[in-house]
Amino acid sequence: MRIARDGSWYYQGSPIGRKELVCLFASVLKREADGSFWLETPVERGRIEVEDAPFVAVEMWWRDCVDSHAPACPGARPRQCLTFRTNLDEMVTADQDHPIRVAIDPRTREPRPYITVRAGLEARINRAVFYELVALSQAEVVDGRSVLGVWSQGVFFPIDDCPTACAAE
Repeated sequence: MRIARDGSWYYQGSPIGRKELVCLFASVLKREADGSFWLETPVERGRIEVEDAPFVAVEMWWRDCVDSHAPACPGARPRQCLTFRTNLDEMVTADQDHPIRVAIDPRTREPRPYITVRAGLEARINRAVFYELVALSQAEVVDGRSVLGVWSQGVFFPIDDCPTACAAE
């Protein structure tokens, strides 16, 4: 089995067309410490090839949210929450346990953004959603560096270094 870069699942070279079947396989997908991917049930285990990430984030919503763990404070500002929908309709909100990371190609500077869906499994954020993410970005100083990034659930996720004009502001 193979998961293509675009999130399509294949069995013996043919695409799996039934979304329900793909969702069933995805529910037993695991990633080992060595980076390999496996479909694992209580009685069977089989390796699966993943070209990039097993899922694709195809939609994003942002909203103001309230910290359910913090006491209500009069005049407190709500926090931004970024929630993503994957190609398999799984919903994940970026937070400390579901970080957004952006790998930058050192040669081309092309960004490859991801969000953790569950332990060891990420969704590549598609280009249109990444543009929405960039539109919400703001400059922050992190470890003495000026970076662009987004906030979700009180956690800042860097996207890239600030352009020179941004750093000067």
